[in-house]
Amino acid sequence: MHLTSSPPPPNADADNFYPTGDGRPMAETPVHRQNLTNSIEVLGLWFADDPLAYVSGNMFIYYEPGNRLKHVSPDVFVALGVPKDKERKAYYVWEEGRAPDLVIELTSASTRGEDTGGKKSLYQDVLVVPEYILFDPYGEYLKPALQGFRLREGKYVEIPQVGGRLPSEVLGLHFEGHGKELRLYDPTTGRWLPTLLELQAQTEAKLGETDAQLRQTAAERDRATAEAERLEKELAELRQRLGQSET
Repeated sequence: MHLTSSPPPPNADADNFYPTGDGRPMAETPVHRQNLTNSIEVLGLWFADDPLAYVSGNMFIYYEPGNRLKHVSPDVFVALGVPKDKERKAYYVWEEGRAPDLVIELTSASTRGEDTGGKKSLYQDVLVVPEYILFDPYGEYLKPALQGFRLREGKYVEIPQVGGRLPSEVLGLHFEGHGKELRLYDPTTGRWLPTLLELQAQTEAKLGETDAQLRQTAAERDRATAEAERLEKELAELRQRLGQSET
């Protein structure tokens, strides 16, 4: 969905005119919340070097200028061609010039009606989001728990799984449901993209290895120094004996 820029309502600051929150909790369960946080962080790292790739979630997206009721709050979304170096309290489609390119909803039995009904229709028909991903971490109603849809001629069609994963044309990555975790898989490297916690653990492990190597190097250097001093001492003693024998 590409829109030309439109000014906010007359004599109104956008963030004051349009509510930026509704007081509802960010996610239903710790599992939903962790999946939401991990997805945003991992995708943020994936697009870290692209200044025109905005990744966010649990943020109001307004899509009709002047109407504060026309909004939706995806769990996670990616908007390509949108600068990330801009502070936002909400996402105004008419200001950004486009709707998200991909939306992820971490669904459950209690949000089933929204996620497979009203939101899906909104993403398809109004916002025209190219890809829509649903993940039901507890497997409460989706079978399989990970499903995706891609726009084809204005309608969502199911994304077929490849090796148990959903390929995303928008991201160039694959989605994978690993138990209660939603993971992102890089088909080029054949590996999952690490979460921040995994990156931290990897970094700490590498630091530990480097420290051990430095300690080993220092110990080897000390041994080499001691050996050199011993050999120099033996050489000095040998020279002294040779000098005494010549006299």
